[in-house]
Amino acid sequence: MGKKTEAIKAQIDPGRLPVHIAIIMDGNGRWAGKRDLPRTAGHEAGVDAVRKVVRAGAEIGVKYLTLYAFSSENWKRPREEVTALMRLLTKTTRGEINELNRNNVKLLTTGRIDGLSTARRKVLATAVKKTRNNDGLVLNLALNYGGRTEIIDAVRAIADRVRSGRLDPGDIDEKTFAGYLYTDALPDPDLLIRTSGEMRLSNFLLWQTSYTELYITDVLWPDFGRKELFQAIVEYQTRERRFGKV
Repeated sequence: MGKKTEAIKAQIDPGRLPVHIAIIMDGNGRWAGKRDLPRTAGHEAGVDAVRKVVRAGAEIGVKYLTLYAFSSENWKRPREEVTALMRLLTKTTRGEINELNRNNVKLLTTGRIDGLSTARRKVLATAVKKTRNNDGLVLNLALNYGGRTEIIDAVRAIADRVRSGRLDPGDIDEKTFAGYLYTDALPDPDLLIRTSGEMRLSNFLLWQTSYTELYITDVLWPDFGRKELFQAIVEYQTRERRFGKV
């Protein structure tokens, strides 16, 4: 397995890496179900996949990695599962700070973070603060995130500025609008990976993925690792990105 992974890595052109990779981490529940395990076991296994992908991304020089960690719709899941996910988020964030620093990874969060509990926000804020001086890969966790709510929040912020006279409606263009999104400090994703074979965006980065290359794999998230990430990048590099041009 190691030799095969290294062979795939050798196919990657370092000069044509996707600057920003976004991932919809899907399939934890199905992974657990296939093993007659509770869904929470799948989420715990998914944390190991996150660790592998972050390490691999940092290793080859990916600049930005956004992970769809918890959507605004995920609150509709059974209370026990949501509670377990939140506990896992807190535990993992605390436990991975040293690992992030060792790999020179800077942590950011995206979404309606104020919708999380005070205790969980404090843990996230601490991790963000402790990694803020790292200048390697930027790991952006999308938490309590929804693409539609992001756009609505941006529209509200723009409307407030127009109403107060600080913004002329005639000056609003795509660049201006993007500056009001949660991801205003990040470039748009070059590559969006979705695991478990589902063919939909699931309300993820709707504005930002207008010209993003999509890569869908049947691999369930807990089974996705270094080799699978490299395969996705090799596939990405075979594509011609025209951005609407001929």
